[in-house]
Amino acid sequence: MRMRTRLTELLNIRYPILQGAMYAISTPDLVSAVSNAGGAGILTDAWDLEQLRENIRKIKKLTDQPFGVNLNMAGRFADRVWQSARVIAEEHVPFVTTGAGDPRPYIPMLKDAGVKVLSIAPNTRLAKRMEAAGVDGIIVEGMESGGHIGTMTTMSLMTNVIPEVEIPVVAAGGIADGRGLAAALAMGAAGVQIGSRFLLASECGSFHPKNVAKIIAADDEACITIGTTRGKGMRGLRSAFSEKYLEMELAGVPTEELNKFAANMTPTIAREGISEDGMNGMVMVGQSVEPLKKVQTAAEIVEEIMARAEETLKKITSMSLENE
Repeated sequence: MRMRTRLTELLNIRYPILQGAMYAISTPDLVSAVSNAGGAGILTDAWDLEQLRENIRKIKKLTDQPFGVNLNMAGRFADRVWQSARVIAEEHVPFVTTGAGDPRPYIPMLKDAGVKVLSIAPNTRLAKRMEAAGVDGIIVEGMESGGHIGTMTTMSLMTNVIPEVEIPVVAAGGIADGRGLAAALAMGAAGVQIGSRFLLASECGSFHPKNVAKIIAADDEACITIGTTRGKGMRGLRSAFSEKYLEMELAGVPTEELNKFAANMTPTIAREGISEDGMNGMVMVGQSVEPLKKVQTAAEIVEEIMARAEETLKKITSMSLENE
């Protein structure tokens, strides 16, 4: 089976599903499993340069299907984006996703190497700018997503951006099942990017079992957003850490002190899992947690998403307007 959309045609994949790159979690095993399942896995670039190259080569041994690498232009690797982009170009990775910065300086080198570029855009203005710069597609990521978030919802981004650009648009943020994929396609998106659902993939071995258990036990009121008053919002599950952070944030504690309080939270949680007292951080996950109730293989996740999407699309197309 294959679903033809502008995204599947662009990347030569069977299904319009991208696996979101998650810091320290999107490893070769997960990436290759999603690509083998018919979607497209995306490797995080949160490695030193030699490890990045090694991981790309490992993925090529595990799959002959297209995959991507996320080129993050912020955080601890911001000073070596050129080197990361050069490794990606030299290894002829099929595509990259870019975020948290301006990808325009790197686009010519990547495209000269045959690498397709999909850029995350938080609003219509930047989506148009990226289109003019020659990117192949746009990813609009709503604030329903896990981890670092923007200020607009997925629905509003699709409503605003899709009619204003000619290139394919991928929807992300709060999409966790086939209904979300069907809704995005109905809105005119060419596909979706899903992160949180793949945290429960059995191939996601770098994600700690304690965190998996927390997500499975979570309900739709379990998520919390911190940092929004400082322009750097993050979404995850409520914990003693997140409650303390929010208390400090709302009390006007200086941003520098908040940053120290949250230093190394993400890699610590990924490596050690959420602590018993919940003070070592919060589990980053998107707002749509109700579908996340069991560990499955990446192939089972993709198949389930596609089956539900097909079912939902059939219901949509069976509807008709009647004259009264």
